[in-house]
Amino acid sequence: MPALARKYDVLRNRLSNLGSALIAYSGGVDSTLLAFTAHAVLDDRALAVLAVSDVHAPAEIDEARATAAALGLHFYEVETYELADPRFHSNPTDRCYYCKAEMFGMLRTVANARGIAWVLDGTNADDTADRRPGRRAAREYGVVSPLLEVGFHKDEIRTLSEQLGLPTWDKPSMACIASRFPYGTPITEEGIDRVVAAEAAARSLGLRQVRVRAHGDVARLEVDPEEMDRAFALRDQLTADIKRAGFSFVAQDLEGYRPGSFDTGLDGDGEGDGADQEPSAF
Repeated sequence: MPALARKYDVLRNRLSNLGSALIAYSGGVDSTLLAFTAHAVLDDRALAVLAVSDVHAPAEIDEARATAAALGLHFYEVETYELADPRFHSNPTDRCYYCKAEMFGMLRTVANARGIAWVLDGTNADDTADRRPGRRAAREYGVVSPLLEVGFHKDEIRTLSEQLGLPTWDKPSMACIASRFPYGTPITEEGIDRVVAAEAAARSLGLRQVRVRAHGDVARLEVDPEEMDRAFALRDQLTADIKRAGFSFVAQDLEGYRPGSFDTGLDGDGEGDGADQEPSAF
């Protein structure tokens, strides 16, 4: 049996042994595979829960809902209010801890109310290389990470998702909109709306992996290195659209997209932009 198939059997057995599970679902690559597999193994003892809040782009939330419906997942939504927490609003280097603590606390409450034994997230083996203060919150709330336990890497998750016919197999990496602001810059509704509009404009031009990092009135555009030439060719339209979103200046980052670009030089337990908890991850 090929190695990937063996890993998937191990994952299915692991989920079966849990008995019941609530999956922190974002509609991203990792959590979709996990939710799909848990549904196949546990049926109505698996519940995919989407955390809805201002720090996740409305288009991503709508897409997560559509994916859950298309896959027939047992699905539920909760609202979280990160911006109401002054610690999150101030955007410290451990900002993601406060976000994940609220989310996992909410998910644990839902699980307890429904008699569900375990809360799961989509952390994978590659995520251990990133700064992730959200992992501390996961430990505090007893969250289980089956993809990490089995040793699934991102490329394997994409390959397996494609083999299973999941629509998310080639979906670009997602992350909380708060990751677009330098640490210490307060997270505000106005700032989030500006970034969401700017990124939507860039994607409407056909760019797939996009981050608009907000440095005050300057939008620093990160795109996948393979798309950098195309982005530069679109510079006039991109500039006009991103300015229309509320920025005064637009710059293209010559290093291209890389997860957690604001984490450079930071030490310790943290969370980079590459997280797929989106709500994860969103």
